[in-house]
Amino acid sequence: MRALTGLGFFFAISGAALPAYADGSVSSLGMGMGARDAAAFARFQAVIAQYNASGERFRIDSHCQSACTMFLSIRNVCVTPGATLLFHAGGSMQKGTINPMRSQQMLSTYKPALQQYVTDHHFMDTFEFHPISGREIISRFGYPACK
Repeated sequence: MRALTGLGFFFAISGAALPAYADGSVSSLGMGMGARDAAAFARFQAVIAQYNASGERFRIDSHCQSACTMFLSIRNVCVTPGATLLFHAGGSMQKGTINPMRSQQMLSTYKPALQQYVTDHHFMDTFEFHPISGREIISRFGYPACK
């Protein structure tokens, strides 16, 4: 037990991460509420690029709405069954202006089956939130479950 405590202390001091905690996640980044403006939208794109470049695992593990759903495009993404993803049109909710380009940017980050589903059900046509459970994202649309 003492050796394990010492090992944990070593990792804390050295800045090294234990493998179980190396993953990035929606909850650890606090990015589950989406993007309020263009700068925040760009931050989501930067996180996607960072994780795609590094190959690190990224977990969608909690409430994930709006631009957060673009994390589904991370090549080493996984989804927890208890997560909830909420889809809607891109644009400015504050101004009430739908931006088809932003909607298309989000849509293009999803697997074809999910793209078809959200398009067929008009999820990207309004600012109304349309939830899909992590369980369904895994079973119906083929995204990997977090282990």
